[in-house]
Amino acid sequence: MRLKKMTAVILSGLMLLPLTACGSTSQTGSDAASSVEPEIVLDVAFENNSSEPIGAGWERAQEIIKEKSGGKMAIEVYPDSQLGDKSSLIDSMLLGEPVCTLADGAFYADYGIKDMGILFGPFLFDDWDQCWTLIESDWYEDQCKKLEEKGLKIIASNWMYGERHTLTNVPVNSVDDLKGLKIRVPSNEIQSYGFDVLGATSTGMALGDVYQALQTKTIDGAENPIATLYGRKLHEVAPYLILDGHVKNFTTWVVSADWFNSLTEEQQNWLVETAQEAGEYNNQVLQEAEQEYLQLMVDEGVTVVDPSEEVLEGFREKAASFYEMGDRFGWSDGLYDTVRKAMGAEE
Repeated sequence: MRLKKMTAVILSGLMLLPLTACGSTSQTGSDAASSVEPEIVLDVAFENNSSEPIGAGWERAQEIIKEKSGGKMAIEVYPDSQLGDKSSLIDSMLLGEPVCTLADGAFYADYGIKDMGILFGPFLFDDWDQCWTLIESDWYEDQCKKLEEKGLKIIASNWMYGERHTLTNVPVNSVDDLKGLKIRVPSNEIQSYGFDVLGATSTGMALGDVYQALQTKTIDGAENPIATLYGRKLHEVAPYLILDGHVKNFTTWVVSADWFNSLTEEQQNWLVETAQEAGEYNNQVLQEAEQEYLQLMVDEGVTVVDPSEEVLEGFREKAASFYEMGDRFGWSDGLYDTVRKAMGAEE
């Protein structure tokens, strides 16, 4: 109940901001937009539950794009894998379909932009500021251009997905406790090896299948941000959580490059501005909600381990070998150092 109340307050307060700024003109535009039949409709689909901050972010985006376009563009939202998993959605984009989903560097690596895979490496970022510095860098811009040549256009990179933690059906108090455990990860090479180096046995699986797999003990655990772990109710069948924060997960939203380029410049601007503004909103909701999700998990019987710096150093030491696997991933020479420099990290 506390989470619902808190989220409602956040949503109500944030939704009032643009309306207050625009005054009566905004209301007139809204009335006009409601009578216009949209010329362009984008289907935004994802595996997450609509109750998660991502769902709130795209609800806000529906309002933003309607206001910006005067009702000429619209967004339809399909949570809970209603339109399929991430890979099938990306395949649809490559056919030019008007579909959008969230994806990350690990998936882009599988689609040919090998260097972007490093963005999902374990313990790459020291803090969130490094993420935001990186997405404004020349290196990142170059990677996005290469991705567009492959048929995929990133429209926003400023969405926090959250720090990824590990939920298991047996206690994990240090990296050594992961040895031999089957841990679900998204189905891509980077995240699989990223968890294997920690001593676990990674298992690629669609998010919608994880609850049953944990329930039947097909797997021993799963990793994801707190909002997703709670939103999918995975703690009901895996009651041990270690806050290892192995990936600071900023996520991107991607569409078909061919479809995007078929839009007018004005329509493109409406879409990109909407996605980025909705990202800022998502981040506010997420940051406010995470502690509430965590408390709810504790209240519902989850044992939470907040590891010491010494324990986390053990994770980092294990993770270091991942960055020696560049040849396996097809990375450019010196990629780790290049990316650390682009994010403003001091070595």
